Amino acid sequence: MSEFSTLLSTVPFGTFDAEGKYVPRVVTEDDMVGTDLSTIVGNTVLEFDDGDLVTGTVVKIDRDEVLLDIGFKSEGVIPARELSIRNDVNPADIVSLGEKIECLVLQKEDKEGRLVLSKKRAQYEKAWSNIEQIKNRNEMVSGTVIEVVKGGLIVDIGLRGFLPASLVELRRVRELQPYIGKTVEAKIIELDRNRNNVVLSRRAWLEETQKEQRGDFLTNLKPGERRKGIISSVVNFGAFVDLGGMDGLIHVSELSWKHIDHPNQVVTVGDEVDVEVLEVDFSKERISLSLKATQGDPWQEFASGHNVDQLVYGRVTKVVPFGAFVQVGDGIEGLVHISELAAHHVESPDQVVTPGEELWVKIIELDAARRRISLSIKQAADGGEVSEEYREAFGSHAYDAEGNYIGTIDYGNFTPETEAQAAWAEYATDAPKVEEEVIAETTVTE
Repeated sequence: MSEFSTLLSTVPFGTFDAEGKYVPRVVTEDDMVGTDLSTIVGNTVLEFDDGDLVTGTVVKIDRDEVLLDIGFKSEGVIPARELSIRNDVNPADIVSLGEKIECLVLQKEDKEGRLVLSKKRAQYEKAWSNIEQIKNRNEMVSGTVIEVVKGGLIVDIGLRGFLPASLVELRRVRELQPYIGKTVEAKIIELDRNRNNVVLSRRAWLEETQKEQRGDFLTNLKPGERRKGIISSVVNFGAFVDLGGMDGLIHVSELSWKHIDHPNQVVTVGDEVDVEVLEVDFSKERISLSLKATQGDPWQEFASGHNVDQLVYGRVTKVVPFGAFVQVGDGIEGLVHISELAAHHVESPDQVVTPGEELWVKIIELDAARRRISLSIKQAADGGEVSEEYREAFGSHAYDAEGNYIGTIDYGNFTPETEAQAAWAEYATDAPKVEEEVIAETTVTE
C-alpha cells in the first residue's frame, strides 16, 4: 500500500477494501425504519405512577395552588393544602418562582386532566426516613413550634411532631402560646408510622443537656445549709422550690410547725423563701428541703418560757371522749384529760367545755422532746404561778412579787381591765361553789 493509502486509512473518513476500492464512512443510519412516529414522540414524554417522586420548577404561584414544570405534557398542580404540613399557609410564603422542588405524585390525572402533586407528602416521606434514623441513633431533632393544640404543641420536624405540655420544660408550663415560632430541641420518645404518630420530649433533652450541670449543683449542695429560692409550684403533698439550678421539694410536713390542711395555706407560687437542705439524693437527683427548719421551733420556745404548775390562757380546739385539746400557743396544743376537767366527776367532756371556749389551764406535765403537754382546768382553779406573758391579765393586785396567784379577788364585785381578766372572772364566776371557796381561801406559793 502506498504512503497516500496508509495516510487515508488513519483519517476518519471512508476505507479501502482488499482490491483498493474506496468505501465511504457511514455518517447516519436510518433508525426510524419500521418505527411508528407516535411511539417516537411518546418516548420523549415522561410517564409517572401514583406515589412517584418527581422534581420540577415552580412556574406559577396562585392563591390556592402552585404550578410545577416537571417536563410532563402539562404542568403539575400542587393544591395549597399540599404545600406544607402547616395549616392555612400562603403559597407565596412556601415556594418562589423558579425554585426547584421535589413532589410526590398524588394523581396522574384528575377530572380536569391535570397531574396532581404534593410537596408536603414528598417532604413527609423523606422526613420519616430521616426521623427513624435519628431515633435509632438516639439523637435529638430540631424544629419550629407551629401550633398550640389540646394538651401540647405541634413541632415542624419535616412532619407534625407532638410535644406534650408536660414535656415542654423540666416542670409543666401553664401558658404555651409564647412558644409559637420558637425553634426547640427535643428527643423522640414515640414513633409509629402506621398511626402517623410522633411524640417528642423537650424535657428529656433538657435533662440530658443539664445532667452535668445538675451533677455539679448537687455536689455543691450540702445537708444543713440554707438556700434562697422561689416557690415554683404547689401540690397536695408539698411545694417545689427553684434553687437556681434545680428544684427541691418541701414536703407538707416540713412547711410549718403547726398543722396545716394544704400547702397553699403557707406558700404560693412566686414566693421567695429561705429553706434548709435536709437531704441530697444523687441517684434519684432529688433534693429534700425544709421551710420550718429556718424558723424557730415553737415547742422549744414554749418549753424554754414555761414551767410545770404555771397558769396559761388557751382556747379549746377539740373535745374528745377522753378529754379536750386546748391551744396554749402558736401551733402548741395540750390535752386536758377528762379527770382534770373539773373537781367533780365528769361523765362527758362536753358537759364542761365546748370548742372555741377560752379559759385558764395549768401545765401539769411538759415534755418538749415528745412535744406533749398535759393541762388541767381543775388545778388552774387552785391558782399558781402565772406565766410571764399572762401576768398583765390579773393586774398587780392578783399575784405577789414572785408571780404567784394570790386568789383573793372577789369576782362578784371585780371590774376587769383587760380581756384576759374578764375571761378569768367569767370562768371563776361559773365554777362550782367548791372551787370558788378554794380560790377565795387559798394562797399558793412556789
